[in-house]
Amino acid sequence: MNILVCDDDKEIVEAIEIYLSQEGYTILKAYDGLQALKILEEQEVHLLIIDVMMPRLDGIRATLKIREKSSIPIIILSAKSEDVDKILGLNIGADDYVTKPFNPLELVARVKSQIRRYTKLGNIQGEGANVFTVGGLSIDDDLKQVTVDGEPVKMTPIEYNILLLLVKNPGKVFSIEQIYENIWNEEAIGADNTVAVHIRHIREKIEINPKEPRYLKVVWGVGYKIEKL
Repeated sequence: MNILVCDDDKEIVEAIEIYLSQEGYTILKAYDGLQALKILEEQEVHLLIIDVMMPRLDGIRATLKIREKSSIPIIILSAKSEDVDKILGLNIGADDYVTKPFNPLELVARVKSQIRRYTKLGNIQGEGANVFTVGGLSIDDDLKQVTVDGEPVKMTPIEYNILLLLVKNPGKVFSIEQIYENIWNEEAIGADNTVAVHIRHIREKIEINPKEPRYLKVVWGVGYKIEKL
């Protein structure tokens, strides 16, 4: 597995390389967003770890460009702890974030989790239909494909897994904590913003009018559900 680490602080890149190399990953290194884009064009990358603040092309703008072509897992590194930075990163297509200074073991765990999801999403297993449909919304879990009114919708691994969880259980309300624990496989501490951003992103992709959703409904004070149609 190739992991691209992009940060203008070379010591941080080297530290991340040490820990992830011990887990058997091959580390590719970039020191600004433009270098990262070039590597992504030339080599196969299975996961990207990218800093927010960098010269030439920052992590936010780089992520936006990457999401135009690729759905690889992206973990944002941020030197700030404010929620606004985390929400911005998630909102433009990142799958997870880690705040500096970070615990290397936590970063390794998050990398492994994202790689597992990405690998699972890319594997086509079994034969026959494994299709879940609600109205014009359809998920073929064998092909890992989402369509709305017959048109394919591109999703990140996190978005796909959240939508699949809800579509498999139409009408059932899942709390933010239940969604987080099902998808991230860890205790939901401070998960509200993380889940809400991904839900908003899913709505933008599957709803004609995200402000008046047909499929993905909020049940105020409780959680989210896929409406039975």
